[in-house]
Parts: sequence; C-alpha cells; structure tokens
Amino acid sequence: MDLYEHQGKELLGRFGIPVSRGRLAFTPEEARRAAEELAGPVVVKAQVLTGGRGKAGGVKLAADPGEAEARARDILGLDIRGHVVGRLWIEAASDIAREYYLSVALDRGAGKALLMFTTEGGVEIEQVAAENPDALVRVHVDPLEGLEPHHVRELLDGVANMGERQQIEEIVETLYRWFVESDATLCEINPLIVTPEGVVRALDAKVTVDDSSLFRHPELAELRDTSAADPLEAFARERDVIYVKLDGSVGILGNGAGLSMSTVDVVVVAGGRPANFCDLGGGGSAAGVVAALEVIARDAQVRSILFNIFGGITRCDEVARGILEALDTIDLDVPIVVRLDGTNAEAGRLILADAGKPNLHVEPTMLAAARRAVDLAA
Repeated sequence: MDLYEHQGKELLGRFGIPVSRGRLAFTPEEARRAAEELAGPVVVKAQVLTGGRGKAGGVKLAADPGEAEARARDILGLDIRGHVVGRLWIEAASDIAREYYLSVALDRGAGKALLMFTTEGGVEIEQVAAENPDALVRVHVDPLEGLEPHHVRELLDGVANMGERQQIEEIVETLYRWFVESDATLCEINPLIVTPEGVVRALDAKVTVDDSSLFRHPELAELRDTSAADPLEAFARERDVIYVKLDGSVGILGNGAGLSMSTVDVVVVAGGRPANFCDLGGGGSAAGVVAALEVIARDAQVRSILFNIFGGITRCDEVARGILEALDTIDLDVPIVVRLDGTNAEAGRLILADAGKPNLHVEPTMLAAARRAVDLAA
C-alpha cells in the first residue's frame, strides 16, 4: 500500500523525524487558507501515488495566499501518469543549503533491509545510480542483527559536517525503526535537506507498507485511498481476484502466481502485449473462474483472453466447466484460448470441445496458446 507524501511525513513526524510544516487542501480556497495559516511563501504540491509530479507541473512555488490559490487551480485535476490530482499539500517553503537522499527498502533477493544514502539528493535516485554509482552508498542490515552503529558509520561516510552528521544519524536510526515496526517495504526521503541554519529535515517522503501486514496496523490500513486505485483493480479486490492491470491487449488468466507470470512472459515472446496479470489461485473453482473473467472482461483494451491452467490442486475439468459457466453468464465477444494440462486435462478439453462455442479455442501447449491469443488479438 502506497501512502501519499503528506501521510508519510505525518507518520515520520510522529516518530520524531523533522518535517516541514504543511496543511492538506482539496480546493483552491482551502489552499489559500492554508497559505494564510503558514504565513509566508509556500509550495503547492500535488498528492498522487506516482512519481514525476514535478516534471508534470504538479509542484509550484507561491509567494502569497492569492498565488497559492491560483497555483492550486492549475494543479487540481491535473493528470499525472494516469493519476488525477484531487488533493494538495500546502507546505511552508524552505531555504536549502544542501540536499541528501536517504531510504530504507526491502531487498527481497538478499532477504535484508537495504539502506541507501547519497549526498546528491533532490534528483531521481535511478539517475544517480546510472550516472554516478559510486556516490550511492548501499548498506544491508540483517534482520536478526538489526541496525548497528557500524551500519550508520558506513552509510554516512561522505558527510563531513559533524553537526549535520549527528542529526542524520538520528534520522537513520528512527527511519529504520519505523520501517521495521510498520512492516514497510520502502521509506524514502528525497530530498533530506539542510537549511542555511544547519537544520536537517525531510522535505519529501515516499512510503510503501506491505499489504499483507495491515491486519497488524489498523491505523495504517485506514490511510488507504480506495478512490485512487485503478477501477479494475478495485473491482478485482471486491471479487477476491488477484489482478494487476497492464497496458496490452491479451488478457491473461493462470492458476498460481508463477504460472501466471510465466504466461505474461510467453505472450511477450510470442510478439504480444499482456493486458493484465490475473492469478486464479491454487484452487481454481468454477466460481473463481467466473469472478476472474468478470474482471478481465471489463477491460476495453482486451481483444483476446488466454487461459493457462496446469492441473495439480486444480482440476482441469472443473476449470472447463467454470469457463462455460462464465460464458453463459457474461457477455464476452472476444476470442478465448485455453491451454489445459495436468489433472483431468483430457476431460477438460472434451468438455470444451463438446460445448461448441465459436469463440473458444483449445491449444495443447503454452507457446501455441500464446501465439494463437496474440494472433487473435491483432
């Protein structure tokens, strides 16, 4: 679950990490009032669950309340990478002497937390990693060991000013503690600024929390903005379907995350573009097939659908009946390609063949099915 900047900063502030003063606004008039309360120049910042808002015109400086209201009118309703701006963070403007980058993320490959720091803050970390990789310090922290002083010393080796360094050390320790206690997968501060007076403070915050841990954190679960979710993904969540929207034309449904991801790859190999990732799960009941097809059918970009089913726990005959049940209840005019293998695969193929559905195509292998689905989507 991604959090808005203002939510992340409010949480970090509660833990003691210094952040800039700000107010939330949903209308231009509220932006004006927020600027009046902050009494000085402000930055009007779009709140969206994606990056690139600065380049898209979603961050603007305002010298006074009237200008803040005008800037808010410009930004509200702006489309930033498919996210429409509906809220703003009105923040007191900061004088900046230096900018750093600091983050702690879950490195799934290593099974450890990864701390990253660079003195070249204020720019996209991917740019720093590509153009000056030596400037980006990476330190892994074993979860059984926890954060130790030697981790922090290694991370902040490039900070010469001892006053700044002491403040950043405290922030690193606090950020790591919040990361662990909140079951986060990412806590990023970019930039972590130093004011001319030598005060270190978080000027931005990007926070992602593990969805599967939210039962332990009801206070974080309440922060989820369901209106910002992709409508199809929200509909899938209502149907208990594991679904991720992509931008292609071949709808994909598999049983199991690994098989579904492999199917996405095979469609690409066959020259097509997947429209989604959809995991039917290990059980694959007829009701589950109907629910998944209801989700996929709502995507106007889908021009063919590929079922890739391996019968282990899932019985292929039950999946076949689920497909036919779905076709009887859902108005689907796109071609459907089915590959069945494993438990009762032959029985499932016979069920589909006997149904005589004109838009139903059965293929024996994954690659053949992918090629057929890609051809039908062209």
